[in-house]
Amino acid sequence: MAVITVQSISPVYTWEWNCNDNDEMCGICRISFNGPCPQCKFPGDNCPITKGNCGHSFHNHCVNKWLDQQGSKGLCPMCRQLFTK
Repeated sequence: MAVITVQSISPVYTWEWNCNDNDEMCGICRISFNGPCPQCKFPGDNCPITKGNCGHSFHNHCVNKWLDQQGSKGLCPMCRQLFTK
């Protein structure tokens, strides 16, 4: 019977946002939630996914920029309902 000895282990990890909806990409910048928004270099906690009461999800930087525009009137860019986080 042969004996196998493990010399080293190199784990590889991946992550993804759990949006709990059917959205796979930001409705504003059209970049996958697993990628960075146009303002960020890397995806992660610096720009989390923000979900509104209407159920649509966006990169936090994208939706904040959208809501800061006078023409947005505080409405979701997808369904035009009042967007509250």
